[in-house]
Amino acid sequence: MMTSTSFSFVLPLNELSIDDVAFVGGKNASLGEMLGALGAEGVAVPEGFAVTVDAYHAFIDHNGLEEKIRTAAERLQPDLSNLQEIAGEIQEAFRQGELPSALAAAVEEAYGDLCRAAGIESLPVAVRSSATAEDLPDASFAGQQATYLYVYGPEQLLRRVRD
Repeated sequence: MMTSTSFSFVLPLNELSIDDVAFVGGKNASLGEMLGALGAEGVAVPEGFAVTVDAYHAFIDHNGLEEKIRTAAERLQPDLSNLQEIAGEIQEAFRQGELPSALAAAVEEAYGDLCRAAGIESLPVAVRSSATAEDLPDASFAGQQATYLYVYGPEQLLRRVRD
């Protein structure tokens, strides 16, 4: 069974609160708040898990992406005329990356726990990016995060976590 002491890469949503934004992002922290507040009131909120900032950094380190990101960002024009090109290069570097084995194992175990709890062999899930600085009082990043719906099985899940 997945617990916050077992993994630094994955945390159950029901263990999260708004105090965890820096570790799991705003959307995940808000889902944790909903599970705590609404679940106690009898409102059904789907269970899930968050992939942490530690997992993101492990992915970056494992694939040597820090320098690639920095080099690409340095080519960004002041008028942002090549923003789409630079963003595309960075996205492609991520898609070519490989999840570290400990991260992949943590995600697979967390997904397996969800499937067993639901009594479904391959539970469809949603994968949503959640930034640690989204929806701030003076800035919003609405629409900049990716969402993947109806993700089935560990192989698809791992690919979408990487993406």
